[in-house]
Amino acid sequence: MPEIVTAAMLVIGDEILSGRTKDKNIGHLADIMTAIGVDLKEVRIVPDEEDEIVAAVNAVRARYTYVFTTGGIGPTHDDITADSIARAFGVPCEYDAKAYAMLEASYAQRGIEFTEARKRMARMPRGADHIDNPVSIAPGFRIGNVHVMAGVPSIFQAMLDNVVPTLKTGTKMLSATVHCPFGEGLVGGPLADIQKAHPDTIIGSYPKYGDGKFWTELVVRARSEDALEAARKNVEAMVAGLSAAS
Repeated sequence: MPEIVTAAMLVIGDEILSGRTKDKNIGHLADIMTAIGVDLKEVRIVPDEEDEIVAAVNAVRARYTYVFTTGGIGPTHDDITADSIARAFGVPCEYDAKAYAMLEASYAQRGIEFTEARKRMARMPRGADHIDNPVSIAPGFRIGNVHVMAGVPSIFQAMLDNVVPTLKTGTKMLSATVHCPFGEGLVGGPLADIQKAHPDTIIGSYPKYGDGKFWTELVVRARSEDALEAARKNVEAMVAGLSAAS
């Protein structure tokens, strides 16, 4: 059987839920996970509330191979992700000596005061490993199967680039697209029958509209080329049959 590696994402921050900030990280993570053969199965957006973060982390880390979080590791009072992750794992959240020294040196080099607020960015759960941050120095961290990264898209993407080589990857999902000139209402029944006959595939239908007409894009996904082709041929035959009958 092909190996299936799964992931979940937690987007942490009141600013996302209020609409003040528009998330740009979900799509990027989904693209990268798909490219390396990891199934992103769930995304949750949680507020800056410790109980909510702890509950969400513990729920998804038990269910999926990997968990990725974004947001809440900055210098302000409401950046509580590090404390929450530590509580979820039952360990102290404390200054990491290596992170502290890196930040202290970076601020000294720039002639900027290393304030108590900035020192907060050196805090992480005891036993966590660094996720390097080539953009602004302050590291993310990894504990267990949970990867904690910044919410700023450029920093998140740079951190993720450092995480990807450390991940176990699964068998990549293959896909094939079949154009269907009919709406979902007409193809829904036959498509469900084809899906039932090909349980090793995932068949999706995506309604489209253009030039005054509705049509449907049918996408077949599978980890096996043989399974993909068998289902694709059935979908194409279904579309051809509907065309002949219309």
